[in-house]
Amino acid sequence: MKQTVYLMAINEALEEEIKRDEKVFIIGENVQQGTFGVTSGLVQKFGTERVMDTPLAETAVAGAAIGAAMAGFRPVADMMFADFIYIAGDEIMLKAAKWHFMHGGKVNVPVVIMAAMGGGMKIGAEHSMCPEALIMHTPGLKLAVPSTPYDAKGLLKTAIRDNNPVIFFYNKGLLGLPGEIPEEEYLIPFGQADIKREGSDVTVVAISRMVHMALEVAEKLKDKVSVEVVDPRTLEPLDIDTIVESVKKTGRVVIVDEDNRRCGVTAEISAQIFETAFDYLDAPVQRVAAADMPIAAGFLEDYVLPQPKDIEDAIERVMA
Repeated sequence: MKQTVYLMAINEALEEEIKRDEKVFIIGENVQQGTFGVTSGLVQKFGTERVMDTPLAETAVAGAAIGAAMAGFRPVADMMFADFIYIAGDEIMLKAAKWHFMHGGKVNVPVVIMAAMGGGMKIGAEHSMCPEALIMHTPGLKLAVPSTPYDAKGLLKTAIRDNNPVIFFYNKGLLGLPGEIPEEEYLIPFGQADIKREGSDVTVVAISRMVHMALEVAEKLKDKVSVEVVDPRTLEPLDIDTIVESVKKTGRVVIVDEDNRRCGVTAEISAQIFETAFDYLDAPVQRVAAADMPIAAGFLEDYVLPQPKDIEDAIERVMA
């Protein structure tokens, strides 16, 4: 194993896949410099034909990548901020997601739409969203939301090799997160959740950056409550079986996500738990998510996005 950080794990995955397959290339806004560092240095290694800068035109970026994918390439389209996928919604949600189905399986769209999601940088409502629910609600798209360097590299390599369109949301609040990854090549299959911490009293299902908040709270409460932290790693496909098995063991569950609460990921996972494990619950499911309002800039961001105290309070409620 070797030490790295989250953003460099993503960078390594891209470098390895470009080397491995001549059909892989990166296209997007400022990818040659790398706004968040995940594509930095790659143009010097592979040239401008494999790392292609574009104007600030998200629809064109997505459309070019999807067209290239249909022609046999495996593009990674970097949309910079996850919020900007709304601009390219037609290309991503109506074209990439549906054309394999609409063409009777004769067309594959092996494209990765990569973008940075989440708050933590206090940069306001149009640059801090986690639009995971939008993707989960769109049949035909896969969705990876890694929380560690290990998961980020393994899931991105799997995404690039997938014949389906994959949305890969990495979290801005985790860019400098340290962690270990193997020296040798590895892949992480989609649809396999990871238990980040074993516990027996309550299950906390946490997504992306919220995994680390949940682990922080679990450590704080360890003398009073045994908290199991489950990281889905991919939301489509969703490994509901691992989540349910954990809930059956603990009888209590808190679901934590950085997206807003209404009609969000926490609501979907909660509904699936009620449908499949209702008889095992000793308390109502608790949800911790962002407030149903635009994400404020500056210091007000903390009042909108989930905080460790919110998770702690939710655990105390289910334990009561």
